[in-house]
Amino acid sequence: MKTELIQKAYEVAKERYAAIGIDTDAALEKLQKISLSLHCWQADDVVGFEPKAGSLTGGIQATGNYPGRARNIDELRQDVLKAASLIPGKHRLNLHEIYGDFGDKFVDRNEVEPCHFQSWIDWAKANDMKLDFNSTSFSHPKSGDLSLSNPNPEIRNFWIEHTKRCRAVAEAMGVAQNDPCIMNVWVHDGSKDLTVNRMYYRELLKDSLDQIFATEYKNMKDCIESKVFGIGLESYTVGSNDFYIGYGASRGKMVTLDTGHFHPTESIADKISSLLLYTPEVMLHVSRPVRWDSDHVTIINDETLELCKEITRCDALDKVHIGLDYFDASINRIGAYVVGSRATQKCMLQALLEPIATLREYEAAGKGFERLALLEECKSLPWTAVWDMFCLKNDVPVGEEFIADVQKYEQEVTSKR
Repeated sequence: MKTELIQKAYEVAKERYAAIGIDTDAALEKLQKISLSLHCWQADDVVGFEPKAGSLTGGIQATGNYPGRARNIDELRQDVLKAASLIPGKHRLNLHEIYGDFGDKFVDRNEVEPCHFQSWIDWAKANDMKLDFNSTSFSHPKSGDLSLSNPNPEIRNFWIEHTKRCRAVAEAMGVAQNDPCIMNVWVHDGSKDLTVNRMYYRELLKDSLDQIFATEYKNMKDCIESKVFGIGLESYTVGSNDFYIGYGASRGKMVTLDTGHFHPTESIADKISSLLLYTPEVMLHVSRPVRWDSDHVTIINDETLELCKEITRCDALDKVHIGLDYFDASINRIGAYVVGSRATQKCMLQALLEPIATLREYEAAGKGFERLALLEECKSLPWTAVWDMFCLKNDVPVGEEFIADVQKYEQEVTSKR
């Protein structure tokens, strides 16, 4: 797309937004500072790089077998950098523990150390990309249905030690990048059928977390993630939303809201303002649930748009961290990265362009018609011209031009794997 045309369209949009009190240049500056945490597992279908890697378990699954999956660390890094080159802005990379650089040596989960991620730290520094981290309780012989809430002391202590060590890895990452590494704790623990021990398992999980978080770090931030259910664990989830909200509020921990981990009729956007009153920050895992936690690629839809709007309406750009968490193996994986990331950014841009001051004046004055009318008119304002300018400023393809880049990369790289 011609630069002159993009600039001309932007100037028209700038004037149009100025008429309702919005400074588009200021909105672009804010968007530039928002970093998404790109999930490494989109590139390889959550396989990881453990020498004895097994099948995916823990109530999750990646569907599809599109050719070109990353098979090793070098290929995954190459794919991430390619995707990042097509996404405007500067972003982070979110790693699961199973993506360590273990070489040919088997390192069990309770033995992992920062040295197993030193090459990631070095790579991230060389590519000006900061890291986030996750413990990994699934896809392991000791996973079963219960990990941190397992009544078997040997198994529970194994996962406690694993998670403690993951926090140490996250701390090392934070020190190296001079920016806190956000580490997420999610465990699949639950039951396929009815249980009569709900309280017991939750007491165990609470005790495990207290042991894990006993050591305080300055260069990493903890977050805890709930879920409604997992495949094969449909009847009961130990780490429910209620459990983690209570734990996070009482322990001062960040709570992770995964957009697929709630009932279909629940509004994730509605939870932001409540959580921010009681927890220091919020972590988001953004995906697109289709009937269930299917982790489809994020698109511009009402749910994602309202979520982004609520962040800006709460003035919480510095308190809400946005990570992505979909893993679609049925389409080009690099394309999935780009589509989902850009869609999330587009939703955030629309939120930043909302005339919130005027809308709040209408609301305070009881002018319901005016508020609704302006909200509706905002939907058809020329935000796409502002988005095109954002892409141009960041020297990434504008509009659909990135499709050809992804196709070329597939032809030259991933199709040969």
